[in-house]
Amino acid sequence: MTSVLDRVCERLRERHVEAVVIGATALAWFGVSRSTIDIDLLVVDHAVLATGFWDGLQGVDVEVRRGDADDPLAGVVRCRRPGHRPVDLVVGRHAWMRDIVERTTGADRGSPPTVEAADLVCLKLFAGGFQDLNDIAQLRAVLGGPLDQQVQERLRGLPAEMARLWARVTSAQAT
Repeated sequence: MTSVLDRVCERLRERHVEAVVIGATALAWFGVSRSTIDIDLLVVDHAVLATGFWDGLQGVDVEVRRGDADDPLAGVVRCRRPGHRPVDLVVGRHAWMRDIVERTTGADRGSPPTVEAADLVCLKLFAGGFQDLNDIAQLRAVLGGPLDQQVQERLRGLPAEMARLWARVTSAQAT
């Protein structure tokens, strides 16, 4: 039986929409264990928010939630099937999120590729929740100093609040 992830990825490939693995699944790729029920993918193509995009996707229930003008995301698409892990497509709306997808999918990797560690940290800083900050601390513990340098480089040109939060995270862990 085909998984929800397989079906979603097949539809994305058919429609030429690039996606990268983020969230707890990406954390596991880098050696940080955190269990969640779903698999999160980042996409930046807003076409996935059109209900017609998902027409004919057999055996998968699709729920499209559009973000409003004040929402930091363009929306979320939740794909479910009883007995299978759900897949959430996080639909980014910022140019720097597009850069993450392009940087990751431009490499010769399997499908869907996993986001780079520094970009995962940036996404976690953008979300800014308690669990996100804990995930960053664990990534830093596993990957060490080179990750800090890469994140610092990526933060140039991103929202100032992310850089302020990064400074708090790194100074708190230094003590």
